[in-house]
Amino acid sequence: MERDYPGTIAASGLTIYDPIEVGDPDLWVPTPELESLLDERLRGISLAGLALRTRSKVVKEAVCRALGYPVPASFKKTQPRFVGQLFDTYAQKSNNLQVWNEELSPTRRYVILRVSEDDEITRVKVVNGEELAQLDTTGTLTQKYQARLIPRDATHELVVPDDTDALAPHVRAGANLAQTVSPIDHPAHGLILPIAEVYARLGGAVGRSFPDAGWDQERNRGAALHRIVCELLGYAGYRDDGRFPDVRNQLLEVKLQTSPTIDLGLVTPSSEEPLDVPQVAGTQVRHCDVRYALFYAQTDGAEVTLTHLYLTTGASFFSRFPQFGGKVLNKKLQIPLPSDFFDR
Repeated sequence: MERDYPGTIAASGLTIYDPIEVGDPDLWVPTPELESLLDERLRGISLAGLALRTRSKVVKEAVCRALGYPVPASFKKTQPRFVGQLFDTYAQKSNNLQVWNEELSPTRRYVILRVSEDDEITRVKVVNGEELAQLDTTGTLTQKYQARLIPRDATHELVVPDDTDALAPHVRAGANLAQTVSPIDHPAHGLILPIAEVYARLGGAVGRSFPDAGWDQERNRGAALHRIVCELLGYAGYRDDGRFPDVRNQLLEVKLQTSPTIDLGLVTPSSEEPLDVPQVAGTQVRHCDVRYALFYAQTDGAEVTLTHLYLTTGASFFSRFPQFGGKVLNKKLQIPLPSDFFDR
């Protein structure tokens, strides 16, 4: 049953400035649900004839009403503007997204509204700073976190045999995924496979190949690998919404490596920051609780062949894959959104 987040928020009496714990099962609106809710309720709103400042205010007022918050008489200049749900809003007529006076925050959400030539809201997308950083092709974000994968003789390697102490009480061996859940569902108590079983199931991927073709090779490669992963884990079908972690239901991030450099974006696997998923039976999942499956591969330009599998928790990630690099600080970021950004 879908949760009535606006109703619950309205009944709580909270304002947009009242902090909410990430993952609160009643009041925190997870990103997929936030996008769906705002897209449904803001589409069709006209901003025609409004000055930029007025347009921004009208958008924020509409967002308040959509989520069940009272509309303030004026909006404070907080960072982010919607403190309670950790997001800012951006109304975009062009594909050039500008973030002023602050660096991207990996945990902040960015509510991006497509505005038509007729000044009507036609689509709402919600992404976090980590996802935005992956869209940057300008070199503005010249350095993100990185690590190095150094292959050894073994083709299969389970870096750590057990899940983190926080996640361990919620895993269950032999969980039937085919009849109960989708890969992009939120994780649930008793439906998360132990890391050792994930390792056993994914081991069959080594040696498999898939075509290396298409105009967007990285995305095509990733989709092909994700299909294999979903199949081996036992799901009835393949689903991928492009959000972190790739297989949200199993708290599993999947990485395809054709070179030793592992790109990690703006957040480290060992981070203890909360992950944007609902609490699992009272436990708030953190980034360090996520499991990482790294597949080393070779390509001849026509086919990608998986040669190695490495599986670890975020907490133990750097015990096997040494970190290097850091983050760059920026005062103004200009990120060109892909032409199909609002269609994904």
